[in-house]
Amino acid sequence: MNTKLTRFDPFTGLTRWGEDLDQFFNDFWRTGASAEASLLSPAIDVAENEGALTVSAELPGLERKDIDLTVKDGVLMLRGEKRMEEESRDRKYHRIERRYGSFYRALALPDTVDADRVDAAFRNGVLTVTLPKRPESKPRNISIKE
Repeated sequence: MNTKLTRFDPFTGLTRWGEDLDQFFNDFWRTGASAEASLLSPAIDVAENEGALTVSAELPGLERKDIDLTVKDGVLMLRGEKRMEEESRDRKYHRIERRYGSFYRALALPDTVDADRVDAAFRNGVLTVTLPKRPESKPRNISIKE
């Protein structure tokens, strides 16, 4: 019989708790918002190609009517609220881990974006915002004369 002894480490559970706490405070200070709003901040990706910037935001459990998207003074603002389903009188919750409440994200846009041509689509819980660049901001080759 081959028995392997395992050493007990009383701090094992604290490592993950410490990482979660670090993430909480990093999110809080990064967004500059309240603790509740930072926890509800949707994850975003920002990509760029020659013609446009694209912002994708994960908004699971929301519908199009729950989202407010505006561009003003060179800032893209995303707001919304995730509401809890109506509580049933015959249901007792033992645990609630999903987050509910209002959220807000703001992204400063570069001067190259044409704010009048911004387009947005919402599909399968992902909001995709296309921010076309102004034609004059796109690179163009200039011929050199002799």
